[in-house]
Amino acid sequence: MVEKERSILDILTCLLTVSGVIFFDRISKIFFSNLLHLGESLPVVRKVFHFTLVHNTGIAFGLFKDNGMVFIIIPAIAIGLLAYNLYYYHKFGDIDRWYIAAFSLILGGAIGNLVDRISVGYVIDFIDFRIWPVFNIADSAITVGAIIILFKCFPLTKEKKSKKIRIF
Repeated sequence: MVEKERSILDILTCLLTVSGVIFFDRISKIFFSNLLHLGESLPVVRKVFHFTLVHNTGIAFGLFKDNGMVFIIIPAIAIGLLAYNLYYYHKFGDIDRWYIAAFSLILGGAIGNLVDRISVGYVIDFIDFRIWPVFNIADSAITVGAIIILFKCFPLTKEKKSKKIRIF
């Protein structure tokens, strides 16, 4: 019975995380697209943090701009692999909930940016810290998910060896 409850909680964690990232990403992109014109910047803390509307036709940090279908096909394949990875390890493995949350953040972010690429042909970015390329909530979710996985793979402290460590 405990395994079944854990299974339901894992699935719920995944679905809520993915759908939450997609929802907040879409809402924020629609909001800032309606608020700002392309290239327009709204300072929150001058020279530190602004909202700046940018259309990114490339990948991370605007690299490899204007490669069209490549940036639809590759993320679609990655989304399929991530979804399969979550399913496989949930069904046949004993996956830590931190991994479920991390992969769900990455999956939600990838879907959020793919929706942009398919619907408008570019990714809408608006979070601007002036010392870093402009990004969005989907990018943030992908980054946070990757950082969680990094910390799980390379912990800062030595933990006692055990088959499984449950955080939740």
